[in-house]
Amino acid sequence: MKIALIGTRGIPASYGGFETCAEELGARLVMRGHDVTVYCRTHHISYSEPSYRGMHLVRLPTITNKYLDTIVHTALSSAHAMGQGYDVVLMFIAGNSPVSFLPRLARQRVALNVDGLDWKRRKWPPLAKKYIQFAEWLATKMPDAVITDSRGVQAYYRERWKAETTYIAYGADVGPLPPGDYLERFGLEPRNYILFVGRLVPENCAHHLVEAFKHLKTDMKCVIVGDAPYATEYIARLKASAGSNVIFTGYLFGEGYRELSSHAYAFVETSEVGGTHPALLEAMAFGNVVIVNDTRENLETIGEAGCVYLGAGGGPELAGVLEDLMNDPKRAEEYRCKARERVNKHFTWDAITDEYETLFRQLLGKNK
Repeated sequence: MKIALIGTRGIPASYGGFETCAEELGARLVMRGHDVTVYCRTHHISYSEPSYRGMHLVRLPTITNKYLDTIVHTALSSAHAMGQGYDVVLMFIAGNSPVSFLPRLARQRVALNVDGLDWKRRKWPPLAKKYIQFAEWLATKMPDAVITDSRGVQAYYRERWKAETTYIAYGADVGPLPPGDYLERFGLEPRNYILFVGRLVPENCAHHLVEAFKHLKTDMKCVIVGDAPYATEYIARLKASAGSNVIFTGYLFGEGYRELSSHAYAFVETSEVGGTHPALLEAMAFGNVVIVNDTRENLETIGEAGCVYLGAGGGPELAGVLEDLMNDPKRAEEYRCKARERVNKHFTWDAITDEYETLFRQLLGKNK
């Protein structure tokens, strides 16, 4: 099959979950004999070669604006795709649904992965929230197939929009690294820090972890990995409220991310919105004990393989769960084993690629 991946920032992945999905899924599809093209944003991807891991790269401009960046680039990419003879276009993010009809005009099949319930994010003003909800509805009408990576989001589409979706989980195949330069750079010791990885925006609730550390009497460090391009005020408040035992690394990708993820005592997923969080799955794959905000999607991800705090209780509630784990290393190790086992059973990229490949063939009316 000739397949295009549209709607992400592009690859090599250096930002978030959908970029990683495009890279890991696309590379495996190439290994299975398919022709794969990934559309990239020129202002985000500095990699200059025409291909990466066997995937063709098409770089197109966009408007670097919080509200227009994604939809403008996806519209341009979709228009370009119409003349390329793709069999299938895999598009990401519900907000892109209004342009998902364009490849279909060229008789290309379109599958749209809608992500989580983005309208719940605090960053969006009321009008933007209304647009995203409209785009959700449109996502059930315009593409040939709708994909959800969470059973909770799948249930939402069924209940809210009376629409059936295809559930395909997110993958997590990662390899741990030994202690090295990055731990030394940030003054960290293996199993002596608590880790958060994510965009530093209010709805991801990193402030819960920062506040929790104010209630803990521990020599462990709190490590916050991440940043955000449009949340300067929130990040400033977060840093101003943090104690001396809280370390902000900024963005970390590749070896830095893997090294810190390999040696944390625990990983905390504080987000209050979204579907399946890639950083949470990868933390489990690295063998971390994980603690999550009690959202439906987070609970679905961890099953019985992690700990939970009540998000409504914020930092004080999280502090209690952290303290119990810090005081019980044996229990923490049991959860680490459970986390690895759960990812290996349910969330490998090879299995995820099987499901996407099956869906694409079904859209084209081919047999497996």
